[in-house]
Amino acid sequence: MTTTEAAPAQDETTEAPRGRTARFAVLVAVFVCAACGLVYELALVALGSYLIGDTIGQASIVLSLMVFAMGIGALAAKPLQPWAAAAFASIELLLALLGGLSVLALYAAFAWLSLYLPALIATALVLGLLIGAEIPLLMVLLQRIRRQDAGSAVADLFAADYVGGLVGGLAFPFLLLPLFGQVQGALLVGMLNAAAGLGLVLTVFRRELSKRARLLLIGASTLVGGLLLGAYAYADDFEVTARQALYAHPVVHAERSPYQDVVLTESVSLSGAKDTRMYLNGDLQFSSVDEYRYHEALVHPAMNGPRGRVLVLGGGDGLALREVLRYPDVREVTLVDLDPAVLELARADPRVSSLNRNAFDDPRVRAVAGDAFSWLRENRERYDVVLVDMPDADSTATAKLYSAEFYGLVAQAMSDHARAVVQAGSPYFAPKAFWCVEATLRSLGLRTTPYEVSVPAFGEWGFHLFTQGEEPSEPRLPQDVPPLRSLDAETLRAAQTFPPDRARLPDLTPSTLMHPTILDYAQGEWANY
Repeated sequence: MTTTEAAPAQDETTEAPRGRTARFAVLVAVFVCAACGLVYELALVALGSYLIGDTIGQASIVLSLMVFAMGIGALAAKPLQPWAAAAFASIELLLALLGGLSVLALYAAFAWLSLYLPALIATALVLGLLIGAEIPLLMVLLQRIRRQDAGSAVADLFAADYVGGLVGGLAFPFLLLPLFGQVQGALLVGMLNAAAGLGLVLTVFRRELSKRARLLLIGASTLVGGLLLGAYAYADDFEVTARQALYAHPVVHAERSPYQDVVLTESVSLSGAKDTRMYLNGDLQFSSVDEYRYHEALVHPAMNGPRGRVLVLGGGDGLALREVLRYPDVREVTLVDLDPAVLELARADPRVSSLNRNAFDDPRVRAVAGDAFSWLRENRERYDVVLVDMPDADSTATAKLYSAEFYGLVAQAMSDHARAVVQAGSPYFAPKAFWCVEATLRSLGLRTTPYEVSVPAFGEWGFHLFTQGEEPSEPRLPQDVPPLRSLDAETLRAAQTFPPDRARLPDLTPSTLMHPTILDYAQGEWANY
């Protein structure tokens, strides 16, 4: 083979430096766009879980709609291939604007318009269409740089796309949310998205654009960047205003922990008393005006007997803890709550610590920040009293705390003559969910007695006292019970009688981890109110 014969083969297999640089730029753009697209998806899911609480439902709606729309977007991009560079830049600018503003817009729809679900569906579809149009156009641009067979081009593109998805998926919970929050995090990603798309086109594919097209893209990018920067600058004010729109009373403290939205409001009731309220993800946890009715009913019937060692699961506000510590013969109390932010608020914020009487400063108390289910699996201690004061089972995250598996772990932590009580929601508003708790406890052979009290902030609210073995579980107050404001022996006896329209519901299916029936009951019943 002569030198002249070998030359063409060398040209076909060797890229010019500019070609390698351009190809690398396209793959970087693919990487960044994929990361941004996944962040948009996760942001919509996370916002829904914060606002609505149904993580699985929100994830299913967002992901299924976006994947469907991505397929439509890929088809819709086919006629744009002759103008791939200009079309790609335009799509990225539009995606950056809509994706960056998506969280802010959906929060506004939830706070002021009560149109969250329609807005979520529309947002997921539009973002999915735009994301779906990216890959076909990038494929065209990549093949314009280098003559490459389709299989290799697809492999290169999807490798960059999947790695970008990995980085975006990890960056969202571990970087963007902790450092910037949902609104500002999405806006930052929108700016990055716009810079990646426009930067690729105006550098590598500049010659494919007319002067007028370049000027239009620069003007559009300036507008998009200005809108995103302006929204970023006013994001904090927006969040404060939108959050206040959700609550009837003035917000005096608000923070978003890694687990939930924590909000305190404060007002003056009609009687002139100060009313401090705590909300977690928008759900009322207590009102200082009447919380004593709930916590007296939760704690004191279970304290009738040995009570040297007490375990409180949930109750991070310290109000149940306050009632437990009124008994001087309680030697130690372990409290396990998921969110360190709630524990710190209850310990350090005077509005809450004054209500719990600085319970966390008592030397008998050990507070643990952790998941109660996981903590119980590792626990080897046994307790005389167990108080289960968990949020209602209206989301997938809390349904496991009302499962047979969870109550089995609670039973393992109980001493031979221990008593335990679980708050079980409202027997009036959600009777199936309430009686499902009893069915679940009884499926484990536990002896149960239900009772209910009136808490004006909540309505009728119910509990299940339960024991193991043959010891009766009938709720009674201890002989040495401290002075109570809402409960006495006669009231507690009456609390065990349910009206005919809220009598025990037979044949309910116990709730388990694999079949969380209580979630179906709770969501179906509370949807009516």
